[in-house]
Amino acid sequence: MRSLFLFFILISSVCRAQTLGFSLPDGKSKVQFPIEIYNNLVVVPVILNHQLPLKFILDTGVRTSILTEKAYSDILNLPYSRQLVISGPGEERLVVAYVTNNVSLDMPGVQGRGHAMLVLEEDYLELRNYLGTDVQGILGYELFSRFIIQVDYERKLLTLMLPHRFKEKKKYTWIPAQIQDTKPYITANLQLNDTTSISARLLVDSGASHGLFLEASSSSKISIPTKHVRSTIGRGLGGEITGQIGKIKSINLGNYQIPDVITNFPDPETYMDTLKTSRTVFRNGSLGGEILSRFTVIYNFPGEKIYLKKNASFKKKFYFSLSGLTIRAKGSRLKSFEITSLRENSEAQKAGIQVGDRIISVNGILASDLNLTVVNAFLNSKPGRRIVLQLERGTEKLKKEFRLEDPL
Repeated sequence: MRSLFLFFILISSVCRAQTLGFSLPDGKSKVQFPIEIYNNLVVVPVILNHQLPLKFILDTGVRTSILTEKAYSDILNLPYSRQLVISGPGEERLVVAYVTNNVSLDMPGVQGRGHAMLVLEEDYLELRNYLGTDVQGILGYELFSRFIIQVDYERKLLTLMLPHRFKEKKKYTWIPAQIQDTKPYITANLQLNDTTSISARLLVDSGASHGLFLEASSSSKISIPTKHVRSTIGRGLGGEITGQIGKIKSINLGNYQIPDVITNFPDPETYMDTLKTSRTVFRNGSLGGEILSRFTVIYNFPGEKIYLKKNASFKKKFYFSLSGLTIRAKGSRLKSFEITSLRENSEAQKAGIQVGDRIISVNGILASDLNLTVVNAFLNSKPGRRIVLQLERGTEKLKKEFRLEDPL
């Protein structure tokens, strides 16, 4: 199988041939600007080639800047230096992508010139549909390697600092981070259950919505908890990532202990073809946005440290899909909401809801007056909450009622 590891070797060789250039204006050592947070992901404003305002996810888990919708590079008539085809199991075509060179990627107060960028032929990740906002790309290592980056999830602010001007913050706890294959890895103590603990090597992945992924094959100590559910747990280049979901007793990050953490145990055949894998670096799993968003996080790639300070969300309980529904926003304004998957034996399934149903209203509020973030907030608010959905199924109008339930 030709893997994404080979793919990123190719793209990184193109990147090194360029004069990469994220920089601050003369005399500036720090810039700060507002960000948006969707489903625990950090979204930043980017101007492509000084012309096209777009939004990109800030992602510690990828090497190269990625444009997920080729239409935008075509609008700017960007030339492509090569085409890449990545195959999945059985040599089935997984992704077609193009490399374009000498691209400018500017943010407020930040210039980015001379970059190579990966352009996906199709929107394989469907970011805008599953986040409910227009997101067209991903920024990765090229930004983190240039600056110390502070993400304030609570105030929704991003701060970029030049490494030589950075001073350590006394109120933060720090964790050693190894930067390997352009990605940050930490070691964290996991109390899996009452009797089993493990010192786990984790990829810190700001571009993943989940809290914790663990790969059962990486250690004999890691096993799926007795109480678990099977579900779709994410999306990669190959489509849906499926697996088992349960809770571990706790995770320790520096001085912080976080109890009852929702943990995903992905099916290897669906997880190995994502943007986040590397055959050269061992890991037990990954740490994502559902945990990171409970802190203000400072990434110091040059100094190989990650700093954490808890915020108001630190003690928030972990819940997994209380409704059992996965919803996608559709249409030019992303105001049409379609049910794309339904957890087996969930209360929503028992109420007669089906994949493909379109949501007209939630608890009496028209869907057209909501966005995907608010719809998901209704459907994952707290166990026991009564949910009334007005649905459209073909030409039929339906009313379905159920109560949110914690499956774990």
